Amino acid sequence: MKIQLSDHFTYKKLLKFVFPSIVMMIFTSIYSVVDGLFVSNFVGKTALAAINIIFPFIMAIAALGFMMGTGGSALVGRILGEGDKKLANEYFSLIVYATAIAGTLLSIMGFLLVPTMSRFFGAKGELLSMCILYGRICFVSMPFYMLQNVFQCFFITAERPRLGLGVIIAAGVTNMVLDFLFVAVLEFGLKGAAFATVCGEIVGGLFPVLYFARENSSLLKLGKTHSYPRALLKTCTNGSSELMTELSSSIVTVLYNFQLMKIAGENGVAAYSTIMYVNFIFVAIFLGYSLGSAPIISFHYGAGNHSELKNMFKKSLWLIGIWGVCMTLISHIFANPFTRFFVGYDKELLEMTVHGFLIYATVYLINGFNIFGSSFFTALNNGMISALISFLRTLVFEVAAILLLPYLFGINGIWSAVIVAELLALCVTIFFLIKKRGYYHYG
Repeated sequence: MKIQLSDHFTYKKLLKFVFPSIVMMIFTSIYSVVDGLFVSNFVGKTALAAINIIFPFIMAIAALGFMMGTGGSALVGRILGEGDKKLANEYFSLIVYATAIAGTLLSIMGFLLVPTMSRFFGAKGELLSMCILYGRICFVSMPFYMLQNVFQCFFITAERPRLGLGVIIAAGVTNMVLDFLFVAVLEFGLKGAAFATVCGEIVGGLFPVLYFARENSSLLKLGKTHSYPRALLKTCTNGSSELMTELSSSIVTVLYNFQLMKIAGENGVAAYSTIMYVNFIFVAIFLGYSLGSAPIISFHYGAGNHSELKNMFKKSLWLIGIWGVCMTLISHIFANPFTRFFVGYDKELLEMTVHGFLIYATVYLINGFNIFGSSFFTALNNGMISALISFLRTLVFEVAAILLLPYLFGINGIWSAVIVAELLALCVTIFFLIKKRGYYHYG
């Protein structure tokens, strides 16, 4: 039996509904992880460092897709809960078209700015050439990547999370197979990894357009729309926390790179790159759950079903807490094998990476609650609180920690900066969850 947004969710039904979203986020993370795996082992640590240096700029531009997807699905989910399917489809269509147009313009801008940004981030010589090569190729598929991120959210709102999962698996497999072919077999080097990513993103962004443009059995369909400036504004404000998260993550990564270059040189940047690749997979579980549960929360908020909001809130906290403990234990047990996949060819680099990851991994006890808290307020159409949590968590607190802690604890201060930032953010998240529980009736 198909699970509907209007259902009452037991643990079993909730896990079944969000599971495709979790796997979908993991496969999305595989894009950069697989690139890093092949590049590190077949091209070298300079190429790996180049990806990590230009990647923040790529993700800063791509942040529009995350904003439009999360913010738009929250709005459309609420409208569906209120019972106006026609308006929901017009909003959905407008959001997709606006993303495609803006994505194309931003792709051109990003392509032109890659050399300037690479130099700004400190790249020189061979490292600079590699940054420009990888970045410019990746910007070719940027509009498709933005659409892929938008449709990831809307597949769930359309009650088709498994189809969304299928699309992401197809995109991920395309990327992995072509990485092997272009980098390991044909020895195209860094440009081969970039072309593999481009092909995967085109698959992930184009298929959903073809699906939603024709008659289908889901709740949503692309079609004619009208000018709804307030709907676009609400989409942007709803999704501002996700935009803030992506932009802040880009800024923070640049700061990490600057600090690591000063303290540990190219090895430090390569070690951080490896830790982030493993982190992408683990955090994808929290992100996938938040993404998958958000349309349920938005629907029941729009329908005024307070008992189901309480049910979702309570179950979510339990699940995130359990997953956080499990991920921390797994990280500490398998730190060496995880990092050896990427930098096993360099003993000094491997030791640095394992040491850093063992400190960093403690964050999984905390960050899931902050990720869900921000997403929860987005789903309730309160983009202001959601954005504030994200702004403090991913920018203010982490930037302060990155700048201060290395002076006190050296490189260990860099690895522990995220833990301090997430602890401070958790205090903010708890404050708002307690303050607003009476207003939204989830507590």
